[in-house]
Amino acid sequence: MTGIGVLADGAIRAMIGAGQITADPAVTDAQVQPASLDLRLGTVAYRVRASFLAGQGRTVAERIAEFEMHRVDLSAGAVLEKGCVYVVPLMERLALPKGVTAVANAKSSTGRLDLLTRTITDGGVEFDRIGEGYDGPLYAEICPRSFSVLVRPGMRLNQIRFRQGQAVLTDAELAALHAREPLVDGEAMISEGLGFSVDLSPRDGDLVGYRAKPHTGVIDLDRIGQYAPADFWEEVRTREGRIILDPGAFYILVSREAVTIPPDHAAEMAPYLAMVGEFRVHYAGFFDPGFGHGAAGGRGSRGVLEVRCHEAPFVLEHGQVVGRLVYERMQAPPERLYGAGIASNYQGQGLKLSKHFRM
Repeated sequence: MTGIGVLADGAIRAMIGAGQITADPAVTDAQVQPASLDLRLGTVAYRVRASFLAGQGRTVAERIAEFEMHRVDLSAGAVLEKGCVYVVPLMERLALPKGVTAVANAKSSTGRLDLLTRTITDGGVEFDRIGEGYDGPLYAEICPRSFSVLVRPGMRLNQIRFRQGQAVLTDAELAALHAREPLVDGEAMISEGLGFSVDLSPRDGDLVGYRAKPHTGVIDLDRIGQYAPADFWEEVRTREGRIILDPGAFYILVSREAVTIPPDHAAEMAPYLAMVGEFRVHYAGFFDPGFGHGAAGGRGSRGVLEVRCHEAPFVLEHGQVVGRLVYERMQAPPERLYGAGIASNYQGQGLKLSKHFRM
């Protein structure tokens, strides 16, 4: 591995071959994405009293022993209940080489179900951030926020991205990239990344989003395209260009901008400033090379926004900036782009629920 940037699929396969990423059972090719690796749930979930980080000099296993309430065998499938916190050992483990760091994130479908999923490690003092030289197991902390879910071993709820050095584009570099190859279909709002605003004035009709219903059935994460949206979601409609967010409620909205990720770049969704209001775009997320890009059959794809309101009702207006995309250079272009020759559920998307719901 040479050069600064996000590691592409070829480099990830090389890490697997070198024993820097190992798993039981072995990693499959289907887990390798253009700029990340999907992580798989193991066979047991520990119901714990509270979310935690291991902390320096401590292992996750030690902390589980401290906080465990009971354990759940996932072998035949088991329900993780809404409002509870679970820790699940993952099948993968790392032995990161010098100079390579990692960051993990929930997969798109995980976030769209309001399924808070974060990666923790031995000695970890941050969620989802893994320093160079880490040698040890990986764990997923899972907290279903809106819906109880049925899970099984091998399910892929989160993913990990590897970096060598610092590859984030400055605002000046991002502006230059946009001038060469437009990243959005309108004016680019560039400030510590590419700004995302919310679309509350759709061209057709008045459907602007969905709000999670508070009392629903279980969602089996293996059932794709099987669930009726009306059983789990209320439609959010407006012709006024604004909605009022309810405290504690979870919403699926969509960005006004259609964005593209060039093949030699990757991006990560980051929350906007906490000072903009009583809400946040709830989950950061990875955007792979080729997302919305012509080389992968895209014509710009809008970003789905997972929004949770905090303590007070809040008026959200059309065009309000709610998040930002932080772009990074790839160390090398991936062998396969998002949406080109791989199962990519959200290429060319607009307002869209997770893949578990019927269109």
